[in-house]
Amino acid sequence: MQISSLLGGIGPALANPAYRMWWMSNGLSTVGRWIYRTAVLWLTWQLTKDATWLGIMAFADVFPMVALSVFSGAISDRIGYIRVIKAMQLCYIAVGAGFTLLLYFDAMTIYLCLALTICHGITEAMSTPPRLALVNALVGRDELSSAVALNSATFNGCRLIGPGIGGALLVLVKEGVIGADLVFGIATLAFLQLYIVVFFLPAKGAGGEGKVSLELLRDMADGARYVWRSSGIRFLMLILGMTGLFIRPFMELASGYADLIFGLPEEALGTILSTIGGGAMLSCLWLARRGRTEGLTRLCTHSFAGLALVLLIFTFIENLLVAILPLFLIGFLMLVTGTAAQSLIQSSASAEMRARVVSFFILLNWGMPAFGALVAGWVASRIGMQPTIAWGAAIALIFWVWAHFQGRRHVQQLETEKLPEDKATTAG
Repeated sequence: MQISSLLGGIGPALANPAYRMWWMSNGLSTVGRWIYRTAVLWLTWQLTKDATWLGIMAFADVFPMVALSVFSGAISDRIGYIRVIKAMQLCYIAVGAGFTLLLYFDAMTIYLCLALTICHGITEAMSTPPRLALVNALVGRDELSSAVALNSATFNGCRLIGPGIGGALLVLVKEGVIGADLVFGIATLAFLQLYIVVFFLPAKGAGGEGKVSLELLRDMADGARYVWRSSGIRFLMLILGMTGLFIRPFMELASGYADLIFGLPEEALGTILSTIGGGAMLSCLWLARRGRTEGLTRLCTHSFAGLALVLLIFTFIENLLVAILPLFLIGFLMLVTGTAAQSLIQSSASAEMRARVVSFFILLNWGMPAFGALVAGWVASRIGMQPTIAWGAAIALIFWVWAHFQGRRHVQQLETEKLPEDKATTAG
């Protein structure tokens, strides 16, 4: 079998030098972000031993997606993706340095941890829409589906590698070999290298070159109307919202689950996040190699149902080794749902609205878990981790019954291949 046949749609996307440079550097930075996230979950649990605080911390980190992602999408479309990414990457570096220094001087408290987490959440909210939309400026339309899926595969490969590295480092912290400050220092270096690389990326086609003005409010409203009036995109956003509210909170409560259910706070946390990341990476690689939009709507709804069912089964397992297969399937199905939805949203959105549409995708895919985790953390502190996660999965399964039939109505709108704008004009 030839390499090109094995890679499918991945090869043409990686043949683009600018995209390849972005893909590698962004991947390394994402490893740093997962090391950071794993360390913050661990630190929160060490400082409080309280599931409610895990929910609060997850809410603080992700809630800014709800408040700012749409604003970020509008400003990115207006002033350009590269300019926003550069500014936000400096903020990532500042937050990482803050954690490093506070831990080095033994000055960390749960409230300082919360304050830095809020800063990180704001940075994440502002940087994610342009980072996701940038791929459209680095590859041609024929490679877009594969490039989007490859980005997701890389993100989730990093979800496998980052927590694995983070978990190993935290074990060394537990044994007194290194300090927790070093863990955050390593993450900060990963943020720094991406800031440098962004200066070498082309800005053409990556958003506009306008100025910030009150017209941003109109841009945001236009984006909201566009999403609402596009019934297919609206349907996908609803699926993402339900995933965030009732399934994704498990990820935010993982450090407490690792301790209370498996009795291995550091080791089980790394295993949970890495195993989910491994399944997620495999699913995205498969979608990247698949390289087409046909059938993605069906994949999105079916994988949502499988995800809820497997998560429900997982809540009855109390042995970590037995839980590995369900965790792998959770990662695989979660990212089939999310990546399929993102590919369909990006391919069906108009170019001038893309970052704003992506911002609504982010709002639901990242923002809704903030609300879900806040409520789930409060409920789990009263009725237990397993019942809380199980009820969320059951509600998601009930929702799927409706979504299964609704999805068929939007297949043609979402999966029809559109001509590039210049070719469409010529054909007319």
